Amino acid sequence: MKQHKYSKFYFNSRKMELEIAYNALKPDWQDLADFFLPRSVKFLARSVNKTPLKNKKIKDSTPLIAVRNFSSGMMSGATSPATNWFKVRIRNYSHVENYETKKWCGDVENIFRDIFNSSNLYRILPSVYKQLGVFGISVIALLSDENSILRCQLLPVGSYRIAKNDKGDIDTICRVYMDTAKNIYDKFGEDNVSNDVLNAIHANRFEELFEIVHFVEPNKNYFPGSVWAGDKKFISVYYEYASKEDKFLSKSGFDKFPYAVFEAEVNGEDVYPSDCPGINALPDVKQLMSMVVDEGKAIKKMISPTYKGPASLKNKKMIDAPAAFIEEDENGRGLSPIYEVNPRVLEVDSIIEKLKESIKEIFYNDLFAMILNTSERSRTATEVNELKEEKMVLLSPLLQQVHNGLNQIINWVFKECISLNILPEPPSDIIGANMDIEFVSTLAQAQKAVKISAMERFTTFTINLAQALDPSLRMKLNANKIIDDYADFVNISPEQLVPTRDVEKNKQKLEEQENQKQQIQQLKTGSEIIKNIAGTDSYGSDLMARLGLT
Repeated sequence: MKQHKYSKFYFNSRKMELEIAYNALKPDWQDLADFFLPRSVKFLARSVNKTPLKNKKIKDSTPLIAVRNFSSGMMSGATSPATNWFKVRIRNYSHVENYETKKWCGDVENIFRDIFNSSNLYRILPSVYKQLGVFGISVIALLSDENSILRCQLLPVGSYRIAKNDKGDIDTICRVYMDTAKNIYDKFGEDNVSNDVLNAIHANRFEELFEIVHFVEPNKNYFPGSVWAGDKKFISVYYEYASKEDKFLSKSGFDKFPYAVFEAEVNGEDVYPSDCPGINALPDVKQLMSMVVDEGKAIKKMISPTYKGPASLKNKKMIDAPAAFIEEDENGRGLSPIYEVNPRVLEVDSIIEKLKESIKEIFYNDLFAMILNTSERSRTATEVNELKEEKMVLLSPLLQQVHNGLNQIINWVFKECISLNILPEPPSDIIGANMDIEFVSTLAQAQKAVKISAMERFTTFTINLAQALDPSLRMKLNANKIIDDYADFVNISPEQLVPTRDVEKNKQKLEEQENQKQQIQQLKTGSEIIKNIAGTDSYGSDLMARLGLT
């Protein structure tokens, strides 16, 4: 098989191809950044430490608050460090009562949680949700760490370009960023850096910046099972973009894709997302900013109008105080407003408030805070629960997008744990099986509330019917299975449940003990009968003789 030869020319050509789709979307992203996240993008690699702290387009903080609440709601509802937001399952595993398998899955979950808690994942997830809500995409670089197994790096929107395979999965990422001469020299070594970097180091210009390109894509020379970096499933190269030298800073590979991509709705064969809360809220945000400015102008004209008067009063000084007066001219004329306005500020303010609520609603702020469910005290508990279920249906597409990204992170950690051999030995009957992740966060469980409510209603209905008509109808319920399913729905640890087989054994023992008690009671009852018939001294053969049975 002929080996593909990788070069800077090849990757620069690939970069130019990826720029086509990126440049088509870039103006929209810039627009979104101006109104929602002005300090969280990097459209120009050379704009290091040049991000403005002020933004002239934002006249009202509502979009910033909406994005913040969206991020906080997703963090606390989907990936709170204080809760068990995921569970490990075995795909297509029929032995649901196997306690050893459940125990192994629980142990793996605990290892994953320890890794997440020791890494920086929870520190960057709020920013991930902000990017996802505003731009519809967020990318995390997943890096191996000798201390915490996992180390994450959030890529600024605008600093990367992506491509997808025939299945619609992102398998190519080109990242462009700036780094100092010192960092490049320390990371890649003297033999790999360009003469420009060496000259900067020798001239003590350690903080001089250079543009770096990092490319990851499927390896055309992939050779399964090989230990060589050049044969890995994904090729990874670093090179200095402006350098005329045809060499790489680094050329290596990965067995697993080193990025997790949180992606919103994509239209057909498009590369980048086409729908997200930020895109939908942008028209309302622009109208809000315009109306806030107009309202401010109207109020200013009311309280600080422009005055007109005779020229003789030109140099007279007005004192802004309630008791201030100004001298009139010889004709008795003083100052008066050029024009008097009486704008309907209250109506304008009402429209502004509606726009603010619309923006917050698009970012699901009302769902996360449950304002609509708690503000109206006249609603019953049943009505509130129904409203919550309705809102969770609206959140389902977004939650699925988040789960897809989290799945990529967990699968990466799982493969990393396998390579480091830190997972417990699995039971023999699941060796070779595939692992699945079930998300059981607060939001995920809220979506399951429909199943739980249906289970409770059905169980109550069956028990009531059995009491009213026929007690044997209780036998229609498989109590053990109902309890196990309920425990799964509400995320109860397997260690808190007794396995069904042990329950059946204990049940059998209780039945045997009950039978023994009944037999003893029967013997006692028979003895009493004998005493009553034959007297206190008549037992056994004496009684039989008296009855003529001997």
